[in-house]
This record gives sequence, structure tokens and C-alpha cells, in this order.
Amino acid sequence: MSAAGPAGATGHVAGERHRRLRIAALWIASLIFVGYVTAPLVWLVSSSFQSEREITSKPPHWIPHEPTVQNFAAIFAAPKKDVTYETRRAADPASGGFIPSTAANLLPAMANSLIVAISVVILNLLVAIPAAYALAKIRFRGRDASIYAILTTRVIPDIALVVPFFLFIRNLGLLDTLASLIITYLAVTVPFSVFILTNYFEGLPDELDKAARVDGCSRLQTLLHVYVPLSLPAIVAVILFAFLASWNEFLLALMFTQTPNSQTLPIIVASFTSDFTISFSFINAAGVLAIIPPVLIALLFERYLVSGLTAGAVKG
Repeated sequence: MSAAGPAGATGHVAGERHRRLRIAALWIASLIFVGYVTAPLVWLVSSSFQSEREITSKPPHWIPHEPTVQNFAAIFAAPKKDVTYETRRAADPASGGFIPSTAANLLPAMANSLIVAISVVILNLLVAIPAAYALAKIRFRGRDASIYAILTTRVIPDIALVVPFFLFIRNLGLLDTLASLIITYLAVTVPFSVFILTNYFEGLPDELDKAARVDGCSRLQTLLHVYVPLSLPAIVAVILFAFLASWNEFLLALMFTQTPNSQTLPIIVASFTSDFTISFSFINAAGVLAIIPPVLIALLFERYLVSGLTAGAVKG
């Protein structure tokens, strides 16, 4: 008994040391991961408040030594300025006075992106919610085939659909319009949204549907008054996916829009890098403006964000 006591104490000390080392390792790994993920965002925000001379200094400054809002002022002042070759050549990018030739299109492009993204979200929900409910709760011939067909569309890479989409939009006469982007983005977002919502609806008890039908509810009333309130996390996931997919999309917007009247934010920001002189601080300030709407949406739906992102992942 006396020998067992010290041995047990030694084992307890070793186990406690192992537990502390494991916790420390998890903390270190978590900090490295968080730093890796947030470092680009921190640098984007920090550099947007730096002059061009400071942003290109070595070593780089993570905290601005001389913070300035001149980059943001230039964005909002660009539509009021006559940007010509002479004025751009006279400006000094190092001091932050340089304005790209397409800078005046930035705010209209942001408005175009908002119109497209919000339209896609609304239309996506109007199509995906009834379709997912029908696939999950109504037994009909061809149901499984419909689900597999929807999933198959997501296997095809978007770049393979550019030419068919282009021919389709051209035949409709919608080139260089926001409608062309809305239609094509719906073709990309609806299948995935239907898949997410179908899995979530299947996880809800069938008894709810039967009880609502017994009480005299129609299919539409059952969907709106029973399943939609219970499916808010999944709907939030669909909203985030549709909005971000539309807000960040570049390839289709590049193919279908040619003038500032219909070009979206990614196209205009990309045009800043094709100028004969590049102002990194100006581009980063535009990037900060570009991330504001997604961040606001994430904060707005913060309550459902975590559960919504895992919606449809597990059935039961």
C-alpha cells in the first residue's frame, strides 16, 4: 500500500503535466491559425490608412506611423475630379495624391454589386425554399433523380459554363446589363441552396407537416408558418452564400459587362492594377469599403451564423 501511494502520486503528476502540455499546444496552434487567417485582413485595414511611401517601406508597418484618411477621401472625391493623363502624371503616388483613371467608377460599381447581390439573395430564396420543401416533404416520382441532377450541376466548374452562359445572355439581348449577372448568378447559387435547405427540411419531423395539413393548412401555409421559422439557421446560410457568391464573383462579371453602367466592384478594383501607375494604398482603401457589406450582414445574422453554416451537414 505504501509503495502504491507514491507511484499513484507520480502518475497523477505526469498526467497533469501531459494535460497542461496538450492545452498549451492547442493554444499555440490556435494562435498560429488565427494569426494566419486574420493577418491579411489586419494588413488590408492598416495599409488603407497609410501613405504609399509608408506602405512600401521596409520593414512594413503593421501600425501606421502617420495615419491618414487621404485614401478614402480620394475615393469619395474621385467623381468630382477631372482625371486626365496630365493630372495623374503630376500626382505623386508616394504621397497618396494619385487617383486611378477608373476611380470615379468605384462607388457606382459598389451600388451595382449591392443591387445584384440583394436581387440574387431574394430570388434565390423565392426559388430555393419552395423547391427544397417539395423535395424534402412531398413524395413524387423522379424526386431522387431531381436531387442528383441538382447536385450534378455543382460538379461542373463555373469556367466551363462561361461560353454557354455568354451565348444565352447574348441571345436574350442582356449583355452589359445587371440582369445578365442576376440570371447567371442564380444558376450558380440556386442548386447549392436547394441542397442545403433540402437536407435541413428532411431533418425536421414529418409529423409537423402532417399536423399542419390536418389543421387545414395548405402546402404554402405549412411552408411559411411551420418550416420557414424553424429553418432560419439554414436560410441564413443560404443568404450568406448567395450574397458572398454574387458580391465576390469576377469571371462572369468580366465576360458580361463592358461599361461602368453595369460593372461591379471586383471589376473596377481589378482595373486599378492595370493602370500605368499602381497605388497600393488606394486599392487597399477600396478593399476596405468592399468588405463592409459582408461584415454588416454577418453581424446582422450573428445569432444564426454558427448554426447556419453547419445547416444540412448532419441529418436527424
